[in-house]
Amino acid sequence: MSEAVGSALLRRHIGRRLEALRKHAGLSQEQAAEQLQKGRTTIARWEEGHENVRFRDIDVKALLEIYGAGEHDTKVLLALTAETRNGRRKSWWHDYTETALPAWFGLYVTLEDSAETILQYESELVPGLLQTPTYAEQVARVPPGYLGEDEIIRRVQVRVERQSLLTRPRAPHLRVILNQAVLHRPVGGPRAMADQMAHLLELMVKANVTVRIVPFSAGVHSGMAACGPFTILDFPTNEFGDPLEPPLAYAETLTGAMYLNKPDEVTAYRLAWADLEKRALNQTASKRLIVEAQKGYTSG
Repeated sequence: MSEAVGSALLRRHIGRRLEALRKHAGLSQEQAAEQLQKGRTTIARWEEGHENVRFRDIDVKALLEIYGAGEHDTKVLLALTAETRNGRRKSWWHDYTETALPAWFGLYVTLEDSAETILQYESELVPGLLQTPTYAEQVARVPPGYLGEDEIIRRVQVRVERQSLLTRPRAPHLRVILNQAVLHRPVGGPRAMADQMAHLLELMVKANVTVRIVPFSAGVHSGMAACGPFTILDFPTNEFGDPLEPPLAYAETLTGAMYLNKPDEVTAYRLAWADLEKRALNQTASKRLIVEAQKGYTSG
């Protein structure tokens, strides 16, 4: 399995499969624990994907027998649980405290870190994965007084560290669509914006990064009339062809976030994305707009 798949995501996937098998067997967590001769909390922690839980083959095999799992499910789960014991790479976000990663955002970076494709629309700002440190700091300072100086520094550090996923082996494909206003809204002054435009142009050279602009001439579009900024995450499959996580639509607020993974919710956001793709300039034309914006900030 790809090293790009994080341990937390893998455990969440294992937990969902175990829960589905238990329910199909008509057992409660208490009943499953009693037959396995374990505590109910052990079953609960496995199903919730806790990272400090160790999956032993003997326990997994016994549990699957209790659930009456078929040959395919048994083979898949034994392979997946073995992966959790194979010294998987440590994700960058493990080094940060909850103050640097609020609970509602910590879940997102766990998922983002293991995504295969990231689709992102922004109406007002350059997305975090594409921001320069100076730009990120200015964004962290609004609204004034909301965050202390130490917290601002931590948030910027987290944002810069997140960007490492774009350059690692088997990096995700990042497809970004920006409202043209993003290019013309000064954040940190002309020099900071010129540097930010240059940074966008550098990233657009990468095979796994595309940036497209929805021009003012596009008129009314889904990003302004239906949903606002959003992200869609799609995840890799394991060696058996099963997705490790359902597709997810994500949208932030000032103090929290919405995680939308019901099929009709994700479909709605995919329709919004399709509309934005239809109206956005191709990457070549988008690059020209970014170059023009960069020249505007340097010539003044």
